[in-house]
Amino acid sequence: MASFSSSLRGGRKRKFKSEINVVPYIDVMLVLLIIFMVVPPANSPSVINLPSAEKSALPPDDYIQIVLKPDASLSIGINGKNSAAAEQLADRAAVMRRLRALHAEHPAYPVMIAGDRESKYDDVIQLISEAKKMGINRVGLATK
Repeated sequence: MASFSSSLRGGRKRKFKSEINVVPYIDVMLVLLIIFMVVPPANSPSVINLPSAEKSALPPDDYIQIVLKPDASLSIGINGKNSAAAEQLADRAAVMRRLRALHAEHPAYPVMIAGDRESKYDDVIQLISEAKKMGINRVGLATK
């Protein structure tokens, strides 16, 4: 009888699968990935609000100042006790020639660059870079 009862049950014992089906989880992750790639970020990286700085130290008494206006016009002059009127110059090359001459006359004077809020950041960085290439070690930014 033992052989008869085993033939009714199929003769084999059933094995249970103990594996997790991960295909639905992969589908959910791909949908989330697509959603995060398609939805644009909330803030626009093209708009940058520049911070205003507090006065951390008093500026030097005498310094060479380069003023950059929003229309890309430049003026250069010496500010301080014996300050003369700033010269409006037509282009960047003329400003660099005048800066070289002023630095030769007053090698101890630092250079302050006053860029307007509406002026291009790249123009200010180029002015700093060109002043450093001339050998001027003390180049700063004027803040309001």
